[in-house]
Amino acid sequence: MSTNGTLLASISGIRGIVGDGLDPSVLARYTSAYGTWIRERAALVDRDPVVVVGRDARTSGPVCAQIVIGTLRAMGCDVIDVGLAATPTVEMMVLLEEAAGGIILSASHNPETWNALKLLNEKGEFLTPDEGDAVIERADAGDAQPVSHDALGLHMTAEDALDLHIDAILTLDLLDPDAIAAQDFTVVVDGVNSVGGVALPRLLDRLGVADVDRLHCEPTGRFAHPAEPRPEHLTDLMQRVADTGADLGLAVDPDADRLALVDNEGRFLLEELTQVLAADFVWSHEDGPFVTNLSSSRAIDDVADAHGQTVYRSAVGEINVVQRMQETGAILGGEGNGGVIVPDLHYGRDALVGAAFVLQHLAETGQTLAAVHDALPSYAMAKDKLPLPDMDVEVLLTAMARKYDHEQLSAVDGLKIDFADQWVHMRPSNTEPILRVYTEAPTEDGARALADRFKSELREAIAATTS
Repeated sequence: MSTNGTLLASISGIRGIVGDGLDPSVLARYTSAYGTWIRERAALVDRDPVVVVGRDARTSGPVCAQIVIGTLRAMGCDVIDVGLAATPTVEMMVLLEEAAGGIILSASHNPETWNALKLLNEKGEFLTPDEGDAVIERADAGDAQPVSHDALGLHMTAEDALDLHIDAILTLDLLDPDAIAAQDFTVVVDGVNSVGGVALPRLLDRLGVADVDRLHCEPTGRFAHPAEPRPEHLTDLMQRVADTGADLGLAVDPDADRLALVDNEGRFLLEELTQVLAADFVWSHEDGPFVTNLSSSRAIDDVADAHGQTVYRSAVGEINVVQRMQETGAILGGEGNGGVIVPDLHYGRDALVGAAFVLQHLAETGQTLAAVHDALPSYAMAKDKLPLPDMDVEVLLTAMARKYDHEQLSAVDGLKIDFADQWVHMRPSNTEPILRVYTEAPTEDGARALADRFKSELREAIAATTS
């Protein structure tokens, strides 16, 4: 990961605070590098250099999109502008349009002051580490190659992107919209004032959901609460579900690739359980491996054991999960932050298909979400962080590995230590200048105590290493 003030460049994209790191010259520099890279790759396979561009509802989105679209055209790329669109919708449009790549303007769970360039290849997938490095190195070197006036790219719009995305979801063999419609579900949607507030109600309508209660669904970009779909941020949703007697609540992050759930009793399902519930549903129909990242809950392993299935783990980051899925032939994948990846649709986290699977599961089992929730494995997680020290993080984590060399260790991504009944994962973030410290244990007190213990040990190791 490359950092420069608030600007972060990694496999998760180019992100920063608008006007304080992510300024117009930065947008133009990285987009120029990406556009040149796309044009050259497209020429090698005789493909038109077409790039799909979409954005979430952040107030900086329209301005940033104008810069990005104009820059792409100056690099000789044709642009299909889908406007306000979820990240998975842009990913689907790259496939449907047979485009050479895509850019989503969204800083995901970061506050509304942030924005980002999330870059896709011709498969509608996030750039691989090697592809991302090639674009970043070209941007750092100023190696962009604009075209002459008579070779400028075209600007086209596509207003039907969301409907095309939903059409593709509804054709999945595992879904039966008539069965969902027959349940007369009532669903509350918290769209955090971004694209999910448009996309999820449209999907639910197409699925025949009887009553959709919209909460924070106006796409103003002024987030009604912190953007990450965590329980402390979703108190309005939990209260609304409890007060109205709705069957469930759905919440997403600003670009609608992560899905969180609230059951009919107004209880938040640990975000880790979204992929677990999806896997439980899929495995009731077909066999095949599942892939998730090292920071995801052991609950997925418990459900896999119950179905006689296999779980593989990758480094954190959607593209890392996707590459492992492709290596193992996984029928499903995801991340514990609420991401569900269905390869029969596309290789990307998709809150819309995740929501459809949850509703189909409830329709088939006849159970309430509270009953399903109670039957799922129960663990507690603590997701903490430390400011990233001005030092070689590998030196720090190597010191921790030496201290715990008698335990089960993984250095695939930072350092994960698996104990008999709990684990800790310490890794530099892909999206913020911090060291993430995630823990899991049978109880909340246990997970919190483990996180506090390792934060203390990390501080001691930093002091010893830097003294």
